[in-house]
Amino acid sequence: MAALAAPIDAIPNALRRTLLLLAALVLGLLLLFHDTVAGMVGIWSRSDTFAHGFLVLPISLWLIWRDRDRLLPLQPRPSLPWLLPMALAALAWLLGDVAGVNALSQFALVAMIVIAVPLSLGWPMTRAMLFPLLFLFFSVPVGEFLLPLLMERTADFTVAALRLSGIPVFREGLQFVIPSGNWSVVEACSGVRYLIASLMVGSLFAYLNYQSLGKRLVFVGVSIVVPIVANWIRAYMIVMLGHLSNNRIATGVDHIVYGWVFFGIVIMIMFMIGARWAEPDRPRLAAPAAGTVSGGASASRQFTALGLALLIAALPVVAAHGMRSQVAQAPVTLPSPVVAGQAGWTATADAADWQPVFHGAAAQSHVLYRRGDQVVGVYVGYYRNQDRERKLVSSINVLVPSNHPIWNAVGQSQQALRVGDAEVDWRSTHLLGATGGVSAPRRHRSVWQTFWVDDRFTPSDVQAKLSGMTGLLAGHGDDGAVIILHTDLAPEEGGNRLLAEFAQAHLPPLHDALRRARAAR
Repeated sequence: MAALAAPIDAIPNALRRTLLLLAALVLGLLLLFHDTVAGMVGIWSRSDTFAHGFLVLPISLWLIWRDRDRLLPLQPRPSLPWLLPMALAALAWLLGDVAGVNALSQFALVAMIVIAVPLSLGWPMTRAMLFPLLFLFFSVPVGEFLLPLLMERTADFTVAALRLSGIPVFREGLQFVIPSGNWSVVEACSGVRYLIASLMVGSLFAYLNYQSLGKRLVFVGVSIVVPIVANWIRAYMIVMLGHLSNNRIATGVDHIVYGWVFFGIVIMIMFMIGARWAEPDRPRLAAPAAGTVSGGASASRQFTALGLALLIAALPVVAAHGMRSQVAQAPVTLPSPVVAGQAGWTATADAADWQPVFHGAAAQSHVLYRRGDQVVGVYVGYYRNQDRERKLVSSINVLVPSNHPIWNAVGQSQQALRVGDAEVDWRSTHLLGATGGVSAPRRHRSVWQTFWVDDRFTPSDVQAKLSGMTGLLAGHGDDGAVIILHTDLAPEEGGNRLLAEFAQAHLPPLHDALRRARAAR
């Protein structure tokens, strides 16, 4: 380093006081939003994908301490206009909390902590440590929404590469069969862990080794592309190793180990290449001469900034508590949506061979109905008093997990159905089931799904979230439900036609049953 680091006792009194007030503000934010903090830490501790969250704050503090000799000569000057971005971040937290979008609430909390710095210290000091502050956003556990896309692209590349290698492949969704065995692309094969780790470490490498913004952005872009392509190659190599070894290697836990070793080698090569264009640190600017820096802000201005920031941050917490207090607490009873004999359908005691995975429902019902040799299943999951662990729309609420031993989703479309005077959209999914032998016919299942939120139907996760948010803000409560119809026919072999007929006959009484359940609160 060009200049000697300033000792701790060289911190001016005005800066010490400001740093203490900033620490008090950050501590106040953490206490106000302790549930959000607990949710983030909980994800770090139980998910290998986001375990890096524990390292983000220490790295950020180290980066700031590393540049302390450049920061100490600057004078702290609280900037009250930053109260407006603080208010917008607080509003974003409220919207995320109401809609049950954990990532939005967590991003908003980190944003409030970052905004507290220019609010307390002013923009000149903040600009000098901007990257360490923005680095804090890596603590937000987000990225799982990329799983379906990354898994699909990994399967596309692997199958294409196998065919180019002369190996015949039969593919169904995320599962494929080659002469030596069956393979499936699951969450661990998506590469999202590699992508998140590479982006975080690559951003840090770019900041430490480059001075120009252009080089930094290029390397960050490379750190995004490389892990995606590397994961595709890794998946292809794992399948090839299993195929060439007659499934003696790379078929169990060891293929995860091989994947991380391969990823580590790729990232090391990426850093070695990137280091060839490393730029030396820019010379440290000389400390401002006496009298060239205006004096620090008064204590009254600093306390004003602290008090107003805490007040602004507390308002959405109070508002969220008020809305939650209006949410119904009564248990939910779901009446049967189908009257015995209606349109020729009667309930049967037969057990379903498939069931969707929806966690935390206040009440759920799964009944099969028969008419002659036709069978339709109706699953209803009703949600009330939702929180970050129990919510209607969630990444863990799915029709079929990617590692399901029997069923595999191979196609999805959208169906519009007119029921009475309204048009209800459904998400249609085609499921294929494994059989007991090679010559046995494959099992099919057509599945229709829609959400009922704030008395509106939608197949969209995003629209369901928005409807839940507006309903809660309007005082309608947070009741919602998922409705799933399914039958053991392929969509093109009469499955969609049968489900459309069933929905037209039975959705109106099911809608009335949901309304009665919401009213009984």
